[in-house]
Amino acid sequence: MTPLRWLYLALAVWGAVHPMAYFIQWFSENGLSIMGMVDAWHANAASSGLVWDLTIAAVTLTVWVLAEVAVRRNWIALLAIPATFCIGVSCGLPLYLFLRSRPI
Repeated sequence: MTPLRWLYLALAVWGAVHPMAYFIQWFSENGLSIMGMVDAWHANAASSGLVWDLTIAAVTLTVWVLAEVAVRRNWIALLAIPATFCIGVSCGLPLYLFLRSRPI
């Protein structure tokens, strides 16, 4: 495996673990309220802007993954879509790049 693929994999793991630590902390302090978390994301204009920035990036990544899977038939790359929406773009994008860069 090339050093670049190792870097993509490391970034995907980091992008999964680091944000999840904050989510777990928030849930332990506030309970398992998804709507409470959504309300917290929109606490002010700055956080709302960040939420929309990441939402647009997630949708764009999804369109890219679907378009490339349709052409390349790299079905395993579809794993990046649930990773993006369940964890975040910080995991989904490097995971997709890792899966996309594997030897054919």
